[in-house]
Amino acid sequence: MMQGPFDIPALARMLRESRALGAKADIATATARLGLSGQSTVPVGDDCAAIPDGDGYLLFAIEGFMNEFVAGDPWFAGWCGAMVNISDIAAMGGRPLAVVDAVWADGEDKAAPVLDGLRAACERFGVPVVGGHTNIRADRGQLSVAILGRAKSLLTSFDARPGERLVAAIDLRGRYREPFSNWEAATDAPGKRLRGDLELLPRIAEAGLSRAAKDISQGGIVGTAAMLAEGSGVGLAIDLAAIPAPEGVDPARWLMTFPSFGYLLAVRPENVAEVTGLFAERGIAAADIGAITADRRVTVADRRATELVWDLTERALLGCGPQVGEQAA
Repeated sequence: MMQGPFDIPALARMLRESRALGAKADIATATARLGLSGQSTVPVGDDCAAIPDGDGYLLFAIEGFMNEFVAGDPWFAGWCGAMVNISDIAAMGGRPLAVVDAVWADGEDKAAPVLDGLRAACERFGVPVVGGHTNIRADRGQLSVAILGRAKSLLTSFDARPGERLVAAIDLRGRYREPFSNWEAATDAPGKRLRGDLELLPRIAEAGLSRAAKDISQGGIVGTAAMLAEGSGVGLAIDLAAIPAPEGVDPARWLMTFPSFGYLLAVRPENVAEVTGLFAERGIAAADIGAITADRRVTVADRRATELVWDLTERALLGCGPQVGEQAA
């Protein structure tokens, strides 16, 4: 768990003003321009688009990567092209089917490590690359990867309810991959273990132990929690001391970290022990980190103080939940 004491006002201010949360807020510009929302025919604002298909759902998602990340760690950027998309599928209660990639590079030698990383991850996770787009005559390196998956029962960003608990599950068996705040717990892990860990999410969905989840993304633990809160029209009261964390980690950095395996789930109180136990059986740290509330405010606290991070009644984040000034349905 994260070690205090915490400077709660400073942490809350850091989270509000962070580049990562600001980048998430930029998404609202695109959703407004495209006329998209959680009320669209296929709800938008989730980790994947969930398209009804027979007795289940096709899951469709895409990730684009920061240019400085692709330039600074091209092999790992390629690995993440598969890994983060596969994580998005799992966060929806699904299983991945295939990926396609689009890579730009200034020459074959610059494209090679990106493609090698993508291939390595797809082989380890057991997900095929089935096509894509390549341009090795570009003026810089860029990467985007899309994925298709399938779910029988959904975990969504729209179904967390007041009275439920927020559970965080994070694989701490890793290290920072400097200089970025990426907690890397996958590249050295055997494929069988990685695939078994991801299988927990569809198992939880299909057993009815949770209806709402998100994978912890570039917005970090609190930023991801805020996106879940917005989509569901709820608030969150997060206990910083309860968050699973590696020994000795800087709390400010950990709250903004992108873990290779990290999920937030909304869980009814009577199911918390079973859900955290499923993760613990596989060596993954999981804990109840706070309450899901009705006030649409995201707060962080310890025993001494509580600070507001984001008030969704005053300011949208992704722009995909109830509108500012509206009450959740």
